[in-house]
Amino acid sequence: MENKEKNSVSELMETTMTKIREMVDSNSVIGEPITTPDGVTLIPVSRVSLGFGSGGGTYGQTSERFGGGGGAGVKIDPVAFLVIKDGQTRMMPVAVPATATMDRVLEMAPQLIDRVEGFVNKKKEEKEFV
Repeated sequence: MENKEKNSVSELMETTMTKIREMVDSNSVIGEPITTPDGVTLIPVSRVSLGFGSGGGTYGQTSERFGGGGGAGVKIDPVAFLVIKDGQTRMMPVAVPATATMDRVLEMAPQLIDRVEGFVNKKKEEKEFV
């Protein structure tokens, strides 16, 4: 009875891991090469983020009770393209989304305010000195 319950939990975890492997393979990070008619080869590069959770069970003494649960989340963000042309390879980053730019501006706001205040105070001192 207990062995059956352990197998159920093991099967649940194994199935979840198998599905994760199916969702994300090396082609998710470095994509399939794309060759254009003029001979340029583009290879997409992505960032992959994973989240994984699983559970278990077997409550009480009866063989009928069993819990379970499992899940995963995958996020794939395009990062860049490798461009191969005439034997030369270069990386072209994908443009930063506007939200990331705004986040950076908000992070820098206190520093910018300090610099502006310093500049204004310096100008006031120079004006008073003259």
